[in-house]
Amino acid sequence: MMRDASIVDIAWGSGFVLVAWVSYWLSDGNSTRSLLLLVLTTIWGARLAFYLAKRNLGHGEDFRYQSMRRKHGDRFPIVSLYTVFALQGVLMWIVSLPVQLGQVRLDPSFGLLGVLGVLVWCVGMFFEAVGDAQLARFKRNPNNKGQVMDTGLWRYTRHPNYFGDSCVWWGLGLIAAESALGKIALIGPVLMTVLLVRVSGAALLDKIMLKRKPQYADYVATTSGFIPRRPKKN
Repeated sequence: MMRDASIVDIAWGSGFVLVAWVSYWLSDGNSTRSLLLLVLTTIWGARLAFYLAKRNLGHGEDFRYQSMRRKHGDRFPIVSLYTVFALQGVLMWIVSLPVQLGQVRLDPSFGLLGVLGVLVWCVGMFFEAVGDAQLARFKRNPNNKGQVMDTGLWRYTRHPNYFGDSCVWWGLGLIAAESALGKIALIGPVLMTVLLVRVSGAALLDKIMLKRKPQYADYVATTSGFIPRRPKKN
């Protein structure tokens, strides 16, 4: 935290994995729904943590935390403890409600809503993992320096990874919704979607990219901001 607060981003994915395993251990841990929530959350969280670790470690602190350091100076360790680390812990607890409440075995049945949830999760993992891979490959090519990524999944949405992330949690929410307490857990994917669209995800990144790359405005004019759609004619 003293040298690089970006470690909190890596802890985001792995933290959900920890929540899933603790919840599984505290529950009976032998229903189809419990096992699915455990496995699907572990796959999503482990992939995200590995991807962010590979991308971030050794490449300096994220610009968001650098800006906070400049603003708060010597007070940054204390300020970040509450506004970055503790806040992320609270958000993680709320977002992960499907994983927690969905494993309470008051009703162990698994039906069509659960199947739909698995399908939505699969769509989400595809968009998130493939979108991240396409962007990483684009950035590795020196010929693309200063250019805007607008091919592959990025042709249909400016943020395929964020859209996929949202779908993953809606999928987990649908799986959990079949349980007695699961419908309350839909607060989790609602919050995750709001964060991705309005707070720390798409809205923030669009604002930054418009300042850094003038041609990004053309991309905004033709490409959906979240839900994949056919690109418009500029």
